[in-house]
Amino acid sequence: MAIKEEIKVLLAQENKTMTYIAEKFNTSVQNISNKLRGKTIRFEEVRKMADILGYDIKFEKRH
Repeated sequence: MAIKEEIKVLLAQENKTMTYIAEKFNTSVQNISNKLRGKTIRFEEVRKMADILGYDIKFEKRH
């Protein structure tokens, strides 16, 4: 699943909107949407989004 869809799933699970994230980033929904759509979002931004929503990003060794 692409990061855009992952973020949308997390937002839905937490009953939050992109507006909520944009406010926390002090930016516009359009700016975040453009980054997600254009795949130009930085890992640190994704980590911050996860943190805002109460999630950690975890790396696991594949089996």
